[in-house]
Amino acid sequence: MNRSPAKRSLLSVLSLSLVLPLSGTLQAQQSGNPYLQNVPISAGPIALPISPGGRGTLPYEMSRIIPPEEKEKLMKQMMPMMNLITRMDVKDVMNLMAVKYPVKEGLTFDDVVQSMELRANQLNFKQVGHSPMWKDIQAVLGDKEAPRMEVFHYCDIAAGREVLKYAPESIVFLPCRIAIMEDAHKKLWVLTLDWNTAWLDSISGKMGAPSELLKYAVDIRDKMDEIMRAAAAGDL
Repeated sequence: MNRSPAKRSLLSVLSLSLVLPLSGTLQAQQSGNPYLQNVPISAGPIALPISPGGRGTLPYEMSRIIPPEEKEKLMKQMMPMMNLITRMDVKDVMNLMAVKYPVKEGLTFDDVVQSMELRANQLNFKQVGHSPMWKDIQAVLGDKEAPRMEVFHYCDIAAGREVLKYAPESIVFLPCRIAIMEDAHKKLWVLTLDWNTAWLDSISGKMGAPSELLKYAVDIRDKMDEIMRAAAAGDL
């Protein structure tokens, strides 16, 4: 299970920005970037990692990978002005919330699954569910063009208990999920929700998140990341 109550998803962070004070105005440094037009900020110049050229346009086409360092820098700067970014749509937000790794060329879908399950077992990460979504899409909707996509559910009981103790509403985020998906170009990807909490370092009191809870969060995120990287590389 994931235990990110206080870490909160990016959507929660975006909503929190609505109540933060704003001052100053930033004109777009690059006229071609629609996200920087007339954005009031208080944290200095900001460059968003979103651009029309980096976004997928076809069904099932991935947008570009946003490096962790870029996300962290953005989160620390964007808090005071998120409510005024009106041109970031849901597709951009979903891409920002995801961690994803492209699968090494030559690996099959089943190769990726095998590597993922082996590494999860090595880390004592228990698989508690499996959703072969593509089979339902084909069977129920008759969509034979849908690419293969499957979601695997993992649980850390101890971490999950601590999360639920602190914020029972966090059950909506549990258990942890890792998805394997084929995109519009027949390329395989390994994805999960980004549970990185580094951006909390820029907030006084870390939004009240207990230190022990954050330790659990870091441990789970590290394990998830190791599992995903092993799957994407085909490690055995």
